[in-house]
Amino acid sequence: MDEPKRTALIYDFDGTLARGNLQETRFIPAIGMTKQKFWTEVKKRTEEHDADEILVYMHLMLDKARKKCVKVTKEDLRRHGKKARLFPGLKNGSWFHRINKHAEDCGLALEHYIVSSGIHEMIQGCAIRYAFRQVFASKFIYENGAAAWPGVGINYTTKTQYLFRINKGIDNHWNNDSINRFMPEKERPIPFDRMIFLGDGDTDIPTMKMLTHKGGHSVAVYDSKRSDNDLNNIHSLISDGHVEFVAPADYKEKSQLDIIVKGILGRIARTHGSKSAR
Repeated sequence: MDEPKRTALIYDFDGTLARGNLQETRFIPAIGMTKQKFWTEVKKRTEEHDADEILVYMHLMLDKARKKCVKVTKEDLRRHGKKARLFPGLKNGSWFHRINKHAEDCGLALEHYIVSSGIHEMIQGCAIRYAFRQVFASKFIYENGAAAWPGVGINYTTKTQYLFRINKGIDNHWNNDSINRFMPEKERPIPFDRMIFLGDGDTDIPTMKMLTHKGGHSVAVYDSKRSDNDLNNIHSLISDGHVEFVAPADYKEKSQLDIIVKGILGRIARTHGSKSAR
């Protein structure tokens, strides 16, 4: 019997698995700001300092929290993450059980990963953390139990490096020697053409584009409650050739997304000669 082939289903988080940004549910109100004011200030500081937007928003979180005497510890951030507004079909875990079973029937060993510009500790606190082999997300450095400075900032283009980490089986942020060292394609644990990436828009374009170029599969998901302008951005992902499929962020059984992902898994199985492909 063929050994199941390792396959990766990789997700952005904010806007892909949950509505909005995790910081908006509890953290931004706790520091006395609206989400509009917070992100407007992020944009302003990013331009003023010619800086990276992800590092700026992380620094602004700490700056505003300090001024409001709001604690920022790992435990506090995880509590904020518990309030993630997950899309339908995710909270009870049925999506992961169903997709894993379908992959198994196709002769694939499916692993789930997150690659996100959001806050790692908030994602750690969400109800579905257990389903993921690894979470690659922006994170803080802690001193005396409190967040002191951004330690990892994953922006729109640096997301792509994490496809290579998954490809080579590197489950951390720091090991650059291994990621830069040559590894023959046949020795890599998860080839790019056994990867599926789910993202929700502009911030995921470099990742989608690179994965598609490497023979992998990209799916754009969208919140059906989004504005027409947001949906126009989704339309451009198709016309520009960045994604193969687009579907509402509905993870329930027999949804459009459910059908698409199962179909891609079947395609991967056939391409890699799985006897169980269907």
